[in-house]
Amino acid sequence: MIDTSYDTNASSMSVHFRFTNSLLCLVLVALLFGEAGLLEGNDSDWPRFRGADGSGRIPVREFPAEWSADENVAWTAKIPGAGWSSPISTAGKVFVTTAVFDQQPGPKGFRGGVSSMRTYRQDGEKNRRQTSFELHCLDLATGQKLWQRQIVRKTPSFIIHPSNTYATESPATDGSLVFAYFGAAGTVAAFTLDGKPVWSREIGRFESGNGFGSGSSLAVDGSRVIVQFDNDGESFIAALDAQTGRDVWRSPRESRTSWSSPVVWNSSGGTVIVSCSAGMITGHNPKNGKAVWKVTEFDGSFSSSPAVTEDHIFFGNSGPGSRGPLAAVSALAKGTLPLTLGQGDSWITWTRAGSGPGLSSPVAHEGLLYVTGGNGILSCYQTADGELVYKERLPGAASVAASLWIAGDHLFAMDESGKTFVVPTGRDFEVTGTNQLKGLFWSTPAVVKGALLIRSAEAIHCIRSQSKSLSNL
Repeated sequence: MIDTSYDTNASSMSVHFRFTNSLLCLVLVALLFGEAGLLEGNDSDWPRFRGADGSGRIPVREFPAEWSADENVAWTAKIPGAGWSSPISTAGKVFVTTAVFDQQPGPKGFRGGVSSMRTYRQDGEKNRRQTSFELHCLDLATGQKLWQRQIVRKTPSFIIHPSNTYATESPATDGSLVFAYFGAAGTVAAFTLDGKPVWSREIGRFESGNGFGSGSSLAVDGSRVIVQFDNDGESFIAALDAQTGRDVWRSPRESRTSWSSPVVWNSSGGTVIVSCSAGMITGHNPKNGKAVWKVTEFDGSFSSSPAVTEDHIFFGNSGPGSRGPLAAVSALAKGTLPLTLGQGDSWITWTRAGSGPGLSSPVAHEGLLYVTGGNGILSCYQTADGELVYKERLPGAASVAASLWIAGDHLFAMDESGKTFVVPTGRDFEVTGTNQLKGLFWSTPAVVKGALLIRSAEAIHCIRSQSKSLSNL
C-alpha cells in the first residue's frame, strides 16, 4: 500500500535499556537535517556514511590535493580487529566500529576474495567464533584513542564473504549521541560522545544471502535513527527513537539480502527515506515508514547507495561479471511504477541498461552523474536525461569498492590498493593527480574540518596539511 500522509504509526517492541544518569540531562538538539531543501554537505562534521546529507559532496576542498605515506599524513591510528565501516566525526572526535576475535584473518581484496570462494564457507564457519563488537573514539587533532566500548560479545549469526567484515555497517551521530549497529550481532546501541552508554537493544539476527554478510550503514533523520537490514530471513527498515532506542516505526518487507545504505533525501518534493533492496527501491514517509513511492522489477541486489540532488535520486546495481541498470527518479514521485529499461515513465525520469555501479556509490554534481562499476572504469552521465558524456579507464586502477566523493570542483576515486585518482569535475575526462597509501582500502573516506580520514584494513590515516592549525579542529 502506498501512503502519502504524515500520520505517525509508531510500533514498539521490547528494548533492553542501560540508562545512565547522564540521560536525565540530555536535551533535544537542533535538527541536523531539515525537511525542506537539500543542502550540500560541508566538512564541519561528517555525521554518517557519505556525510551530512548522504551525497558524498562538499562545496570546498580544504584537505590537501596531494598526499602519500610520507606527505600530509597528520597521524595514523591502528584499529584492532577488522571493519569496513566508514569513520564519522563530530565535536572534534572520530568514531569507528570494529569486530575483534582471536586468530582473526584480515579481509581479502577482490582477487583474494574470488580465489577463496571454493572454501569460503568452511573457512567462514571456522572463523565464526566469539567476537567483540566494538566502538572506538579517537581525537581528530592527534589520532589518540579517547575511549573504546564493547557493545556486545557473541558469536555472529552468519558467516561472511572473505572480503567482508563483521563491522561493515558505519555508525552515525546526531551531534549529541553516537549510534552503532552490527547486523551479525543484531544489536544497535547509543552512547554519549564521552562514551557513556545510553541504550542498547536487540533488533534481530537473520541469515545473509550466500553467506556474504551484512553492510547497510545507519542514517539519522532528526530524532530518528534509521536501520535497514535486508536479509534472507525477515527483511525490514526501521526508525528508532534516538533518545530511547524504541521503535518509532518498523516496516517489514519481502526482500532478500542487500547491502545498500538508506538515504535521507531532503528533496524539493519533501523528505523521504530511500532504501534500495533486492528487486525494489522505496521512498518511505519518514514519520511512519509507509511507502510514498516504489520502483519495482529492478533485478538484482544492491551493494551501492544512491546519489542525490535536490530534484533527482540516482541508483543502480551490478552483479559479478555483468553491469545492471541505472535509473533516475524525480522528487515528485508518488505511487508504484515498474522499471522499464531504456526509457522514462512518469516520475522515473530515465533508465539505462548495463550502466549500474558496483560496490562504489555514485555521486552527482552540477548536472553530471559519476559512476564506477568497480573495475576502474569511470563513467559520466547527464543527470537530466542519462546521456553518456564519457566512459574512461582510470589508468592503472585496481578494483574500486570505496564510494566516490567530490570536494570543490574535483572528483576523488580511491581503489582498493590505496591509490586515489583526482579528476576535475565537468564534461572532459582528465586525471590531474594520483595519491598512494599502502594497504587494503574498501572503506569510504570521511571529510571533516580540513582533514580527510581514510581507513585501511588496519588503520585510519588522517590526511591534513601540516600548516593546518590544530586549534581549528
